[in-house]
Amino acid sequence: MIQTLRLAGVSLLLAGLAACASAPTHFHTLIPPSAPLAGATAPFVIDVLPVNVPPQVDQPSLVLRQGASGIAVLDGERWASPLGDEIRGALSADLSARLGTHDVHGLPRAKDARVVRVQLDVRRFDSEVGGEATLEASWAVRGADQAATCASRVAEPAGGSYQSLVDAHQRALGKVADQVAAAAQAVAAGQPATCGAPR
Repeated sequence: MIQTLRLAGVSLLLAGLAACASAPTHFHTLIPPSAPLAGATAPFVIDVLPVNVPPQVDQPSLVLRQGASGIAVLDGERWASPLGDEIRGALSADLSARLGTHDVHGLPRAKDARVVRVQLDVRRFDSEVGGEATLEASWAVRGADQAATCASRVAEPAGGSYQSLVDAHQRALGKVADQVAAAAQAVAAGQPATCGAPR
């Protein structure tokens, strides 16, 4: 009887340990791999401000959209940093590469430095595996004499895996960065900027 109780105890302990063992957590980033800088160096720097994101997706885990009103929070699939920071970092990297400049956010700068400020406010960040990665955002660029306020909506095919979904969001952010970069160049040159459609 004692032997049976011991075996039962060991079995319960092993079952408890197995229950505690969980699937590995995967971390994802929206910041693209390093890209070569643009051929010409811009005569201005950028200041990419913090990015606002919708509260529904502003959490460490990836949030998937399901149908018309459902969502799934994936505890095993997480962002490497807060989503707003991921988007800001990706936009900063994309713009720096496209414009041949660098982001001076939070850094001291000379009084006569030519700075273009970039602000992005994400209104929708939908993720559907097997569907689309959708980004809707309002954004503004401001220079010394000119400013532009625009809105973008980009949807990219997401593929059937979490990695392909994140890749799709990277591409969507890249297309928004194309628009922001064109507006930043115009504003820095003191010219009116237009809100172009993503390529």
